[in-house]
Amino acid sequence: MVYSNVKAIPGLVFLKGVYIMWKKWILAGVAAAVILLLVPYSLPLIFAFLTAVMLEGTVQWIIKRFSFRRLQAVLAVFIGFVMLLGVIGYNLVSIIAHQAVALSEKTPTFVKDFYRTAILPLMHKWEFYSKDFPVEVIAQIEETTEKNINALDSFLQQFIAGMINLLAAIPGFMIEFLVFLIAFFLFSLELPNLKRKFESHLKDQTRQKVFLVGSELNKAGIGFLKAQIILSFVTFVMAMAGMSILGVKYTGLLSLLIVAVDILPILGTGSVLVPWAVIAILQDNHFLGIGLIILFFVITVVRRVIEPKIYSSSLGISPLASLISMYIGLKLMGIAGIFIGPIVVIIFETLRKAKVIRLNFKI
Repeated sequence: MVYSNVKAIPGLVFLKGVYIMWKKWILAGVAAAVILLLVPYSLPLIFAFLTAVMLEGTVQWIIKRFSFRRLQAVLAVFIGFVMLLGVIGYNLVSIIAHQAVALSEKTPTFVKDFYRTAILPLMHKWEFYSKDFPVEVIAQIEETTEKNINALDSFLQQFIAGMINLLAAIPGFMIEFLVFLIAFFLFSLELPNLKRKFESHLKDQTRQKVFLVGSELNKAGIGFLKAQIILSFVTFVMAMAGMSILGVKYTGLLSLLIVAVDILPILGTGSVLVPWAVIAILQDNHFLGIGLIILFFVITVVRRVIEPKIYSSSLGISPLASLISMYIGLKLMGIAGIFIGPIVVIIFETLRKAKVIRLNFKI
């Protein structure tokens, strides 16, 4: 009789609850560890799923607008997506390949020309103003500088060779890209079924909150990509127009380089344009040097002026909230904070709308 009603004993009930709770946490931890382990090998699948989610709105619009079946709508979106990527990819690869090869032919002489036209005249001037220095010291400085220039020359050649090797790696990339396209098509086709299976494991209240948060974050993600594309396009156009006015060669490749560097945290357009301007001035090309500095300031000012407006319209937050979040993010985390700040605001607003975070208080 003592063991016939074990559930009635409070101590055993408590221990059973603790055991179940720890069992769930252990299982969740193991699942998270497995997922993190598989993420590096599943990037094409992850990007395919995210792409399918982001383009689901277009699929639904086509179904409603043209009364298509889902397969027909998915095919239409898939074909349009592939054609768009094909046109953009072909033009980018053509520009980079053509101008990278042309630039690589001139790179071996560029650094030595710079040394001859800029560094040596400066050293001779310095030598004139430092007549009291021993000849051996000056010779040692010249030798050290020449070694550094040769090292820079070698680095630039390796950099260009790396770009060409990157182009050579395209066939391998195409295999992963093919996996991405197939997975994107299948995910897009099966998305409603995946959604229903996921909903079946959620309570009604939880389901409403999860899908409200997911919907808002999906809109924010699309808006963020839209904002980045707009800002990158504006930067590319300004860089290409400015360098064309200055008579610079390889404007397409250099504009793409500036856009790529500008997107990366910490770096920016100044990491390309300012050193380039200094080199041009040292080579007595004052028109190009001053022009590049002016171009740097123009791009920086225009981006800082339009960024809050573009982020606010694309991400669905007010211009003031966008500006404040970007400024605080910049101060706390540097350049990366410009992107992270608005994302934090969006997540907070989404959780507040889903009533996960409640701010119902009065003072």
